[in-house]
Amino acid sequence: MLYIMRHGKTDWNELHKLQGRTDIPLNDEGREMAREAREKYKDVNFDICYCSPLVRARETAKIFLEGRNIDIIPDDRLKEMSFGIYEGTANCIRDLNCPVRVLFKDPANYKGVEGGESLEQLYARTGDFLENVVKPQLADGKDILIVGHGAMNSSILCQVKNIPVEKFWDAGIENCRLMKL
Repeated sequence: MLYIMRHGKTDWNELHKLQGRTDIPLNDEGREMAREAREKYKDVNFDICYCSPLVRARETAKIFLEGRNIDIIPDDRLKEMSFGIYEGTANCIRDLNCPVRVLFKDPANYKGVEGGESLEQLYARTGDFLENVVKPQLADGKDILIVGHGAMNSSILCQVKNIPVEKFWDAGIENCRLMKL
């Protein structure tokens, strides 16, 4: 079985800032969310955990899996989508002049921004991870957990469930909620 989880909250989540590849740590609420998730999902089996190498995902995985003998393996293909020069921008969803707004309002027409990534690039790297890491292990009967990010997890969800890019955000990837794919 394949499961995904988004990292716990950060100060930038609270401020509605685009994090992307900026390496922002969990805040106290995010750490508590991971502890609560650990208790809530304590009976769910995982054989292995892959996570984004960004600190907010690694810390979430470590707290969530505390007390279990499960390897946590970082993989660069699981980093959050890059928002280039717009990382750190607050409230871009409301800012009509912010080109990243298109990603949230009309994802099928998002082309990426300077120094950032397009959805095609995001799908290519997460698709490579699914094909070369996840599928062989699922075929061997492994239960896999991926701890990552909102856009990155959405790309995995869309690819696994064959969800069209127009519905990229429809699943609502909440912080520290386990999703069974």
